[in-house]
Amino acid sequence: MSKLQLTIKVILIILFLGCLLNWEYGYYQLVRFLGMVGFGVLAYYHYKINQIWFLIWLSSAVLINPIFKIALGRELWNLIDIIWAILLLISIFTDKQKELKT
Repeated sequence: MSKLQLTIKVILIILFLGCLLNWEYGYYQLVRFLGMVGFGVLAYYHYKINQIWFLIWLSSAVLINPIFKIALGRELWNLIDIIWAILLLISIFTDKQKELKT
């Protein structure tokens, strides 16, 4: 895993966990934009390496995009934020495990 991927994953984890707090709407718009870009970059990196992660990141980028917003309600978005943080952590550890094996 490159340092860029690790940096993107850590930043996204922090942003998504920050969404659990009470912020002004501008923060959530920023998270949508950065999340879409971050997930897009991660999908690009995983396109030929791992199709499962590619599909997860691509579908996440589509779901969080700020252009065609999907209104799910605060409680459901909080659950999705937690799921994304967990998935990002899992991907960090699985990528580290692969690096150790090679």
